[in-house]
Amino acid sequence: MASPLAPVSPAPEFDWPLAYEAERLLRRHVDAFLARNAFACGLAERMRDETGTDFYEWVDHVVLAPEHAAELRAVGLVEENVPATSGTAVWHHPRAMMPRVLLRVGAGREGGPSVLAVWPESLVDFLAHHDIAAPVQGEFGSRLRRALVAEENGTRLEAVERLGWRGFTVEPATPGFAAAVAKARELFRARRRHFADDAEGVKHAFAVLDAVLALVPRDVACELFFAEERAFWEFRNRAARVQRRRQDALGLGWGNHDHHTFRCSRARFPDVIEFLARLGLGKRERYYAGAEAGWGAQIMESTVAGIVVFADVDLQPGEIDIDFAKQRLPELPTLGTVGLWCALHGDSFLQAGMHHLEARFDFVRLRDQLGAQGVATMKPFSDFAFLKQAFTEGERWPVRPERVAELLLRGMITPEQADGFLKNGALGSHLENLQRKGGFKGFNQKAVSAIIAATDPRLASGHSS
Repeated sequence: MASPLAPVSPAPEFDWPLAYEAERLLRRHVDAFLARNAFACGLAERMRDETGTDFYEWVDHVVLAPEHAAELRAVGLVEENVPATSGTAVWHHPRAMMPRVLLRVGAGREGGPSVLAVWPESLVDFLAHHDIAAPVQGEFGSRLRRALVAEENGTRLEAVERLGWRGFTVEPATPGFAAAVAKARELFRARRRHFADDAEGVKHAFAVLDAVLALVPRDVACELFFAEERAFWEFRNRAARVQRRRQDALGLGWGNHDHHTFRCSRARFPDVIEFLARLGLGKRERYYAGAEAGWGAQIMESTVAGIVVFADVDLQPGEIDIDFAKQRLPELPTLGTVGLWCALHGDSFLQAGMHHLEARFDFVRLRDQLGAQGVATMKPFSDFAFLKQAFTEGERWPVRPERVAELLLRGMITPEQADGFLKNGALGSHLENLQRKGGFKGFNQKAVSAIIAATDPRLASGHSS
């Protein structure tokens, strides 16, 4: 079934399906595993009650017997050509978000999975928080690391950690690679963001990327870059810190991230897209909401690293027929929501950091649990069976007086708005609560338009005219 919320004039490959049958099948296998593994069942309950997340969203893969191939094929899964151990076939759904399946001779008990692996952000953190002294297969720097968590009733619960790697073989790191990973992480973390001229900031970012890519493969660099972007965003957003603390209590980290949203000025937009492309992210669908809401977006994805980016920019109706992710756009006499946010705080790529991280949750549970922690949630901007989305209330950031003065001088804001920004600051960032069903990979363009309009800094300054 095609999604009714696909973007206008989509390329066919981006008309994302609703794979309900495939999800029902995989959930049945996950539930069968939980029924036989008490540790996994208890973990699932704690994820639900303590983090507002669904155990299913943390599943990296399940292992079944080869006789399940026909039922997997019938619901849209196909074989994937990635490194795996001898006698193992890897199956995935190429157009939906769901765990992968390994078919292995001798696997499965009474038709259910013999092995299920969860995917926390850090394997060592996960083991430590659950007081598990299991040996880890793969030293630091290995692209895949795994450990046995609990073995019960013929089932094995495992945990895996990935470093820009979709394969299933644990291979030793090459000499010096662990040190290279540590150095690459340091380079991204220490990247300067504040420059008098944003063009110099962009030049510096690309120089850092060149240095990182000389140390580690592109997909590893992608994994490391976004881990640091999440950390920078988290530092500036209380809702993020509250939820991260809850997930860290179970050793999970941000392994449930869905996509990273960058707000971009028109001048810097092509630079951001080029940077992401060099990290291995390919272009997915583009949104053209120009006449409706004055914005556009390029969605980017690295299937290897499991990273998705939603890059927003102010866009005019006459620009919808060009590749606005490639062609540098001229300055406009007025600023839309995205442009004003960047003018007040700086681009996400530079000073401001991400506008929000969207992660996958049990929507209602997270809303209620965060509310009990003093974190309010805005009205949902998507409320469908297959896609629910809502922002936490925005983090208000102080605005540098020189930025307000420049905007006032250029006639981009009124004196009343300037006074409001100086006194009250402006909306900065959010955590986004998202729930997907049916493996739906897409977004709701109309709803995104609504939430972009609802987060315009002018509305919260106290003076919107």
